[in-house]
Amino acid sequence: MRELTTGRPVKILLLFSLPIVIGSLFQQLYSMIDTVIVGRTIGVDAIAALGSTSYISNLLIGFMSGLTNGFSIVTARFFGAGDMPRMRRAVAGTILLGLGVSALLTGISCLFLSDFLRILDTPPEIFEAAYSYIFIILIFMTSAMLYNMAAGILRAVGDSVTPLLFLIFSSLVNVGLDVLFITRLSMGVKGAAYATVISQTVSFLLCVLYIAMRFRWLIPEKADWGLTASEISELLGMGMSMALMFSIVEMGSLILQRAINNFGTSVIAAHTAARKITSILMLPYSALGSASATYCSQNIGAGRPERVGRGIKSAVALGWIWSAVAVAAGYILSPYIVGFIAGEGETEIISLASRYMRINTPFYFVLAVLVTMRNSLQGLGRKAVPVASSIVECVGKAVVAFAAAPALGYFGVMISEPIVWIFMTIVLLGGYVCDRRLMAETFGASGKNAASE
Repeated sequence: MRELTTGRPVKILLLFSLPIVIGSLFQQLYSMIDTVIVGRTIGVDAIAALGSTSYISNLLIGFMSGLTNGFSIVTARFFGAGDMPRMRRAVAGTILLGLGVSALLTGISCLFLSDFLRILDTPPEIFEAAYSYIFIILIFMTSAMLYNMAAGILRAVGDSVTPLLFLIFSSLVNVGLDVLFITRLSMGVKGAAYATVISQTVSFLLCVLYIAMRFRWLIPEKADWGLTASEISELLGMGMSMALMFSIVEMGSLILQRAINNFGTSVIAAHTAARKITSILMLPYSALGSASATYCSQNIGAGRPERVGRGIKSAVALGWIWSAVAVAAGYILSPYIVGFIAGEGETEIISLASRYMRINTPFYFVLAVLVTMRNSLQGLGRKAVPVASSIVECVGKAVVAFAAAPALGYFGVMISEPIVWIFMTIVLLGGYVCDRRLMAETFGASGKNAASE
């Protein structure tokens, strides 16, 4: 357990976010291993099948992840304030609302899955494989939600290490099941899907067991389950704000995927390989964003708004350090990594994916500011500006899909995210300036306490 309301912000954020980065890295690595095993065992069409459905799962599971992350911000604020009864009620609300929304989304998504794939113009030659893979992922969507919920509760009270340890273990389980289901039992892409959902369930069960053994004071008591309308409204307000932020972004990516699907299997496979690499390179930004949201929420709950500005600057500085590493990796290592994923003989795929990386990575310096600001504002309880920035991203990707991609081809897709990131960051910085003024008016924060630490 770690309180984020005392000590140097840069050290606190680094120590808190590092386990999240490592844990997310393992998630991405076993996802990449799925792709490698599928590609080398079944073929490039199978990689395209996984890639063509990734935005559907990212949209829906991202929505649930955003929802539970929003709930955890409320939990973190009560923890920072030392209000344990209200914190337990927030945990109870997280469980009830998370299960209810997850069940609803699972039913709707599975019922209309074929229609979603057709809307995305999924190529006929990979339609069946794409459907079978994503159906399994979605029918067990609750497993992913439950792990994110349990991990979010632990992080809300400052424990980002334990979810990492359980995730590492489940990642090893996933790799073992991949080998068993795909190479030994010849289950194809279904095997990759089953391996993923089983490993997610293992992660959740381990988190629950740990909470029961070490953090019993987190477990809601009987009276905590009777939530008031205001408590439900508070949780849903923050949860839906984060969920919309995630899902609006993914909705834009979903629209963009439709344009990519029109370019054929080779481009789909190249984009899938490139996104696997960028997903890994972007992990530190997501971790710093999560750390910033918890940091801001705990400090506001503790009545220490003067620490917020220093924390945000520290997170951006850490993000820029990583950006320099990411640019070097994108330029030097991308051909080798893509070749490892798709096979060294797939020269067209390697060329396209490497070009994508070299266009995108220099703009990671902008992305570092974007992610930190968006999550920090959420942690401060300011919901409108982060959602507005997500709408900007969605609209920007829609413009690319319907205008730039038909005119410029895949190059239009390559340049879309950097341009959108710039516009989003402008929106967020404007919102933060306004919020700083509001904080000064509300709390009279002079920053003297922060300067003395």
